[in-house]
Amino acid sequence: MASMEEDFPRGGAEKKTSGPKHVKTHDVDNLFETRETLVKKKKKKDVEHDEEKTLKKKKVDEEHLKLNTATSVEILHLRNLKIGTLMLGCVKEVSEFEVVVGLPSGLVGYLPIYNICDSYTKILNNRLDSEDSSEEVVPLTQLLTPGMLVICVVSSLESAKEGHVSLKVSINPKDVNKVLSSGALKPGMTLSGCVESVEDHGYLVDTGIIGTKAFLPKKSIASKQDLNVGQYVSVLIEEVKNDGRVVRLCQNPQVLVKACATAQHGWTLDTLLPGLLVRASVKKVTPHGLIVTYLSSFTGVVDFLHLDEDKASTYSQGQEVLARVLHVEPSTRHVSLSLRSHLLPPGGAVLDVFYSERIGEVVQGCKMTDLHYHSGAVMKMPDGTTAFVHKNLMKEPKEEFNPNRLLSQSEHSLRIIDYSPMEQIHLVTLRRSTIEMTFFRYQDIKVGQIVEGKVAGLQKHGVFVRITGHIRGMIPRIHLADVVLQNPEKMFFEGLNVKCRVLSMDVQSKRLILTRKKALVESTLPIFQSYSDAKVGRISHGVIVFVKKFGCIVRFYGEVKGLVPVGELSTERVDNPEGLFFIGQVVQAKVLRCDPENKKLCLSFKAVTEGDIKVEQTEKFDFVVGKAVNVRVCRKVLDGLEVSIVPKEAPAFIPVVHLSDHVSNCFPLWMALEEGDTISNVMCLSKNKKKGITLTKKPLLKACLEDGNIPQNFSELQVGMQMLGWVKNIMPYGVFIDFPHGLFGLAPKDAMADQFVTNTSGVFDIGQSVVALVTHLDEEKQRFLVSLKVSELSLLEQGAHARLIQGLKERKSIFEMVSGRGESDVLQQLSAVSLGDKIKVTVGDAREDGSVTLSSDRLSEATVLASKFHTEGVNVTPGCKFSAVILHVDPLKSEVHVSLLPKLITNKKKLTTDSKLAATIQYTDKDFAVISLGDTGHLTIILLQTHLNSSKKFSVGSQLNVTVEDPSSEELGGLPLVAFQLPDTKHKQPKSKSQGQSRDLILGEVMTVTVKKVKPMHVLVTLPSGTIGRIHVSEIEESPAVGSFPTSSLKVGTEVEARVIGGHTVRGHNFLPISHPDYAVSIPELSLLPRTLKAGDKQSVETNFTPGDEVLCFPSTYNVTKKNLEVEVKPNLTGTVELLAMIKKPGQANQPKKLFKPGQTVSAKVVGVSFNRTQLRLSLSLTGMYKLEQGLVTMATVRKVEPHQGLSLHLPFENWGFASVTDLSDAYSDNPLESYKQGQLVRCYILEEVKERNFSVSLRPSRFHKDQQDITDPDIESISDIKEDQIIRGYVTSINDKGIFVRLSRAITGRVQFQHATKYFMNDPKSVSEYITLNALVTAKVLSVNAENSHVNLSLLSKDTGKPDLLPKSLDLKLRLKGEKKVKYDEKVATRKRALSESQQQDDETVGQKIKRKKDEECPVNGERTEEKKTVKEKKKKKTKTEDSDSGVDVFFREKEETTLDKKCSQVKVKHEETEPKRLQVRCGFPWESTLGSLTPFAAVDDAHESSEDEQEVTSKPVKMSRKELKQEQQNAEQQLIKLEAELMDTSVRPDSTTAFERLLLSSPDSSLLWLQYMAFHLQATEIEQARAVAERALKTISFREEQEKLNVWVAMLNLENMYGTPDSLQKIFERAIQYCEPLPVYQQLADIYAKSDKIKEAESLYKNMVKRFRQEKAVYLSYGTFLLRQHQSDATNALLQRALQSLSNKDHVDLIAKFARLEFQYGNTERGKSMFDKVLSTYPKRTDLWSVFIDLMVKHGSQREVRELFDRVIHLSVSVKKIKFFFKRYLEYEKTNGTPETIQAVKQKAVEYVESKGAEAAS
Repeated sequence: MASMEEDFPRGGAEKKTSGPKHVKTHDVDNLFETRETLVKKKKKKDVEHDEEKTLKKKKVDEEHLKLNTATSVEILHLRNLKIGTLMLGCVKEVSEFEVVVGLPSGLVGYLPIYNICDSYTKILNNRLDSEDSSEEVVPLTQLLTPGMLVICVVSSLESAKEGHVSLKVSINPKDVNKVLSSGALKPGMTLSGCVESVEDHGYLVDTGIIGTKAFLPKKSIASKQDLNVGQYVSVLIEEVKNDGRVVRLCQNPQVLVKACATAQHGWTLDTLLPGLLVRASVKKVTPHGLIVTYLSSFTGVVDFLHLDEDKASTYSQGQEVLARVLHVEPSTRHVSLSLRSHLLPPGGAVLDVFYSERIGEVVQGCKMTDLHYHSGAVMKMPDGTTAFVHKNLMKEPKEEFNPNRLLSQSEHSLRIIDYSPMEQIHLVTLRRSTIEMTFFRYQDIKVGQIVEGKVAGLQKHGVFVRITGHIRGMIPRIHLADVVLQNPEKMFFEGLNVKCRVLSMDVQSKRLILTRKKALVESTLPIFQSYSDAKVGRISHGVIVFVKKFGCIVRFYGEVKGLVPVGELSTERVDNPEGLFFIGQVVQAKVLRCDPENKKLCLSFKAVTEGDIKVEQTEKFDFVVGKAVNVRVCRKVLDGLEVSIVPKEAPAFIPVVHLSDHVSNCFPLWMALEEGDTISNVMCLSKNKKKGITLTKKPLLKACLEDGNIPQNFSELQVGMQMLGWVKNIMPYGVFIDFPHGLFGLAPKDAMADQFVTNTSGVFDIGQSVVALVTHLDEEKQRFLVSLKVSELSLLEQGAHARLIQGLKERKSIFEMVSGRGESDVLQQLSAVSLGDKIKVTVGDAREDGSVTLSSDRLSEATVLASKFHTEGVNVTPGCKFSAVILHVDPLKSEVHVSLLPKLITNKKKLTTDSKLAATIQYTDKDFAVISLGDTGHLTIILLQTHLNSSKKFSVGSQLNVTVEDPSSEELGGLPLVAFQLPDTKHKQPKSKSQGQSRDLILGEVMTVTVKKVKPMHVLVTLPSGTIGRIHVSEIEESPAVGSFPTSSLKVGTEVEARVIGGHTVRGHNFLPISHPDYAVSIPELSLLPRTLKAGDKQSVETNFTPGDEVLCFPSTYNVTKKNLEVEVKPNLTGTVELLAMIKKPGQANQPKKLFKPGQTVSAKVVGVSFNRTQLRLSLSLTGMYKLEQGLVTMATVRKVEPHQGLSLHLPFENWGFASVTDLSDAYSDNPLESYKQGQLVRCYILEEVKERNFSVSLRPSRFHKDQQDITDPDIESISDIKEDQIIRGYVTSINDKGIFVRLSRAITGRVQFQHATKYFMNDPKSVSEYITLNALVTAKVLSVNAENSHVNLSLLSKDTGKPDLLPKSLDLKLRLKGEKKVKYDEKVATRKRALSESQQQDDETVGQKIKRKKDEECPVNGERTEEKKTVKEKKKKKTKTEDSDSGVDVFFREKEETTLDKKCSQVKVKHEETEPKRLQVRCGFPWESTLGSLTPFAAVDDAHESSEDEQEVTSKPVKMSRKELKQEQQNAEQQLIKLEAELMDTSVRPDSTTAFERLLLSSPDSSLLWLQYMAFHLQATEIEQARAVAERALKTISFREEQEKLNVWVAMLNLENMYGTPDSLQKIFERAIQYCEPLPVYQQLADIYAKSDKIKEAESLYKNMVKRFRQEKAVYLSYGTFLLRQHQSDATNALLQRALQSLSNKDHVDLIAKFARLEFQYGNTERGKSMFDKVLSTYPKRTDLWSVFIDLMVKHGSQREVRELFDRVIHLSVSVKKIKFFFKRYLEYEKTNGTPETIQAVKQKAVEYVESKGAEAAS
């Protein structure tokens, strides 16, 4: 072969040989084997002896033996590959233009689309050259499939970036089979090729062999599907013709996989190809694999990865094996083989497993089973799976390879990075950097995720970003910024770090699209990754990708897109969307409709509101009050910090006042924090739609929230409860205190402090933490009052030291945060000094306030000050030098306060614990003070307020008495820790001595005391020291008899022995331990019980009470308001007994105070235990029961009378009950609920518990007295108690189409069919409801009982019950037909209905005549329904005509007469609801006028009208009266007349009857107020029609000159129809009103009515009509603008302003814009209002009136900086001096109120400069 001779020239000239040449070539190949054998023989000899003789010969031999000689076994490394290396590979992935091929040893190659074959490349080129080419291009996915084994050759080894090598391969037959020639082809050989063309009977296959045509018949292919041009095939040569020029192929897979290469095929090392199946013999077994021989003379290796796992340890020399050639290196003739079963028969064509889902997984606890130094290691994962780690991946890139360190580790952590299909093994890495990598593959990145990377390249269509070494993404051009960049190359360069969000991700094609738009990256709104995420009502950020006239298309994440119709773009009409929106614009869109199946999404821009955005932003965070979170500061605003809760990124807000419990620390903390800082352990406080989530950092508040023992709603509040809160607002009448869970209470002025408060503004600060005591609850208005008096509080009394330490920690953190921002010299100097340090200073200049500035070398960059107090007696001449002691360091102001007093600079003396000293305050701020401890030279810091609510002010120089608790406290940085109290010099009392002795009382001390006073609940005694003590009623006798009075056993003046058990506060009456620090306000508590207490023990509250326990208690007082009895069990234990738990009979509730006397011993049972921070309280029962059970008899209170149902009851122990109407009595009555009213006490029997705390009860007397026999209507407990033919009574519950339903018991209801209800026939059976009312008592007979369905059929016929028929005989109704008569009647009715339409007109005329003829007679009873309807219409027409000319009162009385007539004419009775239009439902009240707010409800007026039948003449003779009686009667009549005249003269008396109103209207007929009160009087009696009639009378009566009075009535009528009428009736009144009044005021009034009743659409429609009709009226635009801003429609308001400017004249423009700007300040956007004012004033700078309005608004809504800037602009205007003087006065007043002395002085200085400048101008 020519190629053989090129590689191995034997000498001589080149010439072609035929047969002998092949044999000779084969001999040449055998020559290697022979020489190798000779070498082996030489090696068997003792080479050491003749080493020097054979040295030259061995060198020559090694040169020849280096080809196809294997001495060691290694895996295939990338460094060993060369271009032309042949390998067997497996297809892993197929993409559009490239195929990923898995190669031996875990290598990966890439097969480009142009390396398939020449014919396929030609088709591609033709398609590229001509798009109209008819040749079809078959995609790669149809040519190659994953798992297919292919023979490939290395085509290129290009070096990529960062040192990586890109391995590209080719399967082009011309590259793979180039070593073969046509003469070397023989039958039985296996080859690979690609389909070159498709013929009629088969395929021409490109084998890459020059001069050979290979044909594959269709009948010989493996699959039934046709092959395509370029398709890869493995074939077997069946027949060779014409010396290899024509070859017939076969693709039988069964034959192919078993085809074994033999020596007869003539394979040589030059022609050997991967994929051949050969028989081999093991030549040598090594630790790293096998060395084998095959084809009789060739040598190859099998590395450890390709050994059969089941036989790996059984291989031996000489063993025959079947192997598959893996790779061939032509240059070195190195061949590797595989013994793995998946590559051997019956497999070997397609691999089943070529991919693993575990790629990227991190596995812990793996073991290294085998280490191969030159290759890598084999790992065993916990699940038994084998993995391979390459040598390079066992260490970090720059580390040295240390196998001993790896072997010493028992377990390893690894990451699966790939799967090698050729070895069927996972490839892993031990590199820590890779294991810890966040994004390892494209699948690890999720849509919407935030990623960071570096710019890798810039193209026209976008920027490429490298996320990791293997992951790259692209930022499209429109996503580079919030706006489209024209020159992105100026902003982006390679290596730039960028932060992006993932827009879309295609794992298959590894296409990652990113966005760098700030609005999307920082968005906290939910992300729409799929259409299912786009729920209706949700809001998200999106990007406009398409703008047309029909709307905008917005794209979200992934493939989610939605349409915003043109009507949803804005609140105003949009004619040209392209002019308002642009492609790439980030918008907020709200979902209107979503169809996930069809992928359709409808969106809206105008529906997005700020409240919705807040809800969406916080929805993803699971908010719970008291939940601890960590936050990141996003933005600092004036009143707090806008933060983001991590990791949810939910927005929240921390007010400044919630940063600390110390007010003086809040602002410095706010100043020290900066954007990006993280704040840990912040607690959730509240959440609402407007403000979102509010957080708190107050330590005390956080502790209370963690405890969870705080009320969560108003119902949990109790008088006497103490809670922690903070000051919300300060008003002149008191302060409002905020509490968690949205509660807030008012502390009145007299309850703010123990001392008298004259001005509320100086007692507390906004946001200050306080403790509040609930003093009063207003259940009706859900409001409560609190007290802040320290003397009444016990919560947090002992926490002063803890608050001091916490405050100092906060100040230290402030210092650390400020100093950590940078390395400034001043901060370094300030951090080097602290309180008490001594420094050398030099006196500088003196200030106006008397303080002196100093200089010091240690504090050269800071300001050193000494106040006037601290320079007293010291020569402070500038230049003098002194030693100073540091009092305070302020890092924010860079100030240090020092003292020059000699007594503070003395040497420090030693302090001892518990030593008492006189201290002096040297420095103070809001919460803390620095004090000096006597003459010891020590300084320390204290908390001024020992209690949170303390409001006492201290000044420098004040004296304190302190006790040293710790001479050197670590928590104070080595400073002494002291406790202090103020010296009581002003309020010393004569008993101070005894009180001082009382503090020395010892708990448990026994003493003789004298009874001073005996009271029912306690006894006052005098102690030996003269102090007053107290003995509680429970501490007198051990076991007092029930009913006795223990205190009565003691007499005044007697001496008894008592034991001290504690203390009792005088004001709050709280029990305290004897060691309480505030013992000065308490008196000793003593006991006479013969028990012993250890000295120092504290009286504790017993808490182990359980329901049912019996206790002895002593009644104290009865609370009439709460209806409960206050009792005391122990000195420290109280309880309550509700009224229902006190009595057993209803009569006992009349005088509950007399049931028990104060101090009487009573036995009670515990019902429940409640505990708060102050005390334990018991809920007790005095009736002997403590819970409700079936069969018990108890008292109850009627909570509500449920009409037709029964009684809703309040049962004892916070339970509820219900008594049905059938359970009220043993004998049913017609009106069973009539005798009951709300609040009535009843006795009831517990039947059963329906659900928790809800019971079914009975009031039947038979339940209380089991032996009672007189039971008229027995209780029916089940269906079995009802028998057929039984006579039974019940109450009618309902009447419908099914019949009449009768309640027989609380659980059983029977039915009466209409044929069993009455013997008369009626056209409408339901009209029986006119003669039988709901809850009517009826007697029925049981017809049938169905126990399974609980159905009971009843009869009300008189023949069954013996009772009268339901319908009266006087109605003259026909009897119900039966049998044959009924059949004939039905036929007759059918015939009549057919003829009814023909005679309709004639019947109407007849009916009209009948009505005229029988007008005053009784109505016919057998008339048709047509006659009934006609009669009703006639009556209504007559009635309407009459009402038009009647007054309201006349109509009222006539309606009553007509109602009486209707009752007689039963056949023409029609329900009122069917004729009236449906009433309009509204939620608000009925606001007539502001003056009607004080109207009180009127009582119903019962006008008694006596009939003529009742009038009788008095025929009896008059009784003769004496003179005295006649005189007395005359005086009484005169007094009554005087009283009546006084009432009539008193105008303040409100009318209470129609007569009174009519009388007043006679005197004031034009008063609209009186008419409106008259209408309100009727409305409160629910007489709507009468109110309408009064309004109509008012319009007719009021004079036409009183236009305003008439307008008031029209407005009242509009309100009336809005609340009680229909939209049509409202519209009719409105149309009438605009005819009789000025239209504009009527329009405005109706618009206000709509707005106040939340009818937004109607109001908006009306305003639009007003704008069209009154386009020249400025007031219309202002009212419409106010309405829009209140609805938060700022865009619509702006459009309205533009429309107004077009409609109104130019002279109105300025005022209109100013008023709209003012509305923006009040209801809209403050910034927009500012810009509007700026624009107007820049055009009209001399409009000082607008400047004044602008200043007022900025003072109210703006910051101090903005206000000062505005004043500075105003005072430089070119206007008159008089006007400038006015603004200077305002400027000065503002600074006096809100500024500092420095700012006040600055204003004065500006005024002086202005005057001087004006003087200079005048002079010039």
